[in-house]
Amino acid sequence: MSARLAAAATAAAALAAATLALAPGTASAASNAGASADAATLQRGAYLAQAGDCAACHTVPHGKPFAGGLPMNTPLGRIYTTNITPDPDTGIGGYSEADFARALREGVAKDGHNLYPAMPYPSYAKVRDDDVAALYAYFMHGVEPVRQANRESDIKWPMNMRWPLKIWNVLFLKAGVYEDKPGKDAAWNRGAYLVQGLGHCGSCHTPRGIGFNEQASDESGSAFLTGALLDGWFASNLTGEHNTGLGRWSQADLAQFLKTGANQHASAFGAMTSVINNSTQALNDADIGAIAAYLKSLPAAGGNGAAAYAYDPKATKVSLARPANDAGARVYTAYCLHCHGADGRGFAPFFAPLAGNPNVLAKEPASLINVTLNGTGDLVIQGIPAAYPMPAYRGQLSDQQVADVLSFVRAGWNNGAGAVGAADVAKLRAMTEPVQQAQGTQ
Repeated sequence: MSARLAAAATAAAALAAATLALAPGTASAASNAGASADAATLQRGAYLAQAGDCAACHTVPHGKPFAGGLPMNTPLGRIYTTNITPDPDTGIGGYSEADFARALREGVAKDGHNLYPAMPYPSYAKVRDDDVAALYAYFMHGVEPVRQANRESDIKWPMNMRWPLKIWNVLFLKAGVYEDKPGKDAAWNRGAYLVQGLGHCGSCHTPRGIGFNEQASDESGSAFLTGALLDGWFASNLTGEHNTGLGRWSQADLAQFLKTGANQHASAFGAMTSVINNSTQALNDADIGAIAAYLKSLPAAGGNGAAAYAYDPKATKVSLARPANDAGARVYTAYCLHCHGADGRGFAPFFAPLAGNPNVLAKEPASLINVTLNGTGDLVIQGIPAAYPMPAYRGQLSDQQVADVLSFVRAGWNNGAGAVGAADVAKLRAMTEPVQQAQGTQ
């Protein structure tokens, strides 16, 4: 195979990445070898599976827990997540603990085939032995076996060949579990371990290199968690950058966001909704605090290069007072004002602010376009859906209208971000249309 073909196959695998994991499920009598794990180990394994956000990718809506089958789009075709229940024929019931550890950390299945890095094994490589053992016990003895065959990918030959992933692993997989950093306290190290390992935050929030590898795996790299474009969304900057990152967030703000999906600065959307629903809201306060402490320690990086944001509503108020003179103001007045306010400050945590919102200030407007066209999934906190999810406007607004209103928002209240073009909206509308149809929301 040519280098170009190998790179393309590798790219498809890595681009599919960023959201896959392992996941929690229901109690069962499942076992494949050895005595049943004790209750404490099963409980710990279930908790770690939630920390890894496993359910989000391995459970389809209304499907059996961990039976796989969730479609994931890549530039070369669609792949489907796998069955990770302990069914011996279609799941991982035949895996030994060593087999499980190899798949988790190295991306190699029991039969020797390479997994796509959509399963974020470059992050899971940092998971410690005792946590791997607890996860194994949970998936073997705490998850109901489901007999459901895995689906082959829609990627056509020869691009579906997996041997180039062996080269990708040699180049980009860094082996070795997380080791505590000297000079840092226990909370910081716990937060770093969760963010870099099971939380696999870098899979979405770190930009990719020429081989579609994450450009940094920890805080020693300047690109780490500076934000990245992925599958029609821009995963936010998580560094201390003032405008587009977490520079204006307190640790309490960050903890609130991880627990509820909303705070005074922003609300969750896209894949982050699933992370809140399936993972972070279930974490204990100590781990939430540790994650917040670690993220707040990251120095400012990335960003939009603009001066520090300062709220100024004057010019926007003038436009909203005479919306007939401004195409974006007309759309905002008709569709947005009643939730987000004339002052742009919204009604947090129910309606996100737009003034100074890091996602509004970001250079890349993909998330704003996507959420305007397609709305947001329901945040479900402690079993209660959020009262006011963002509705989808792809059926009500033209490409030009979406571009007009987003340009208005990005310029308004002293946000100072760049305009959005109708062509950008059209491109993302077309890109997300198959997803909407597959989800029955078109």
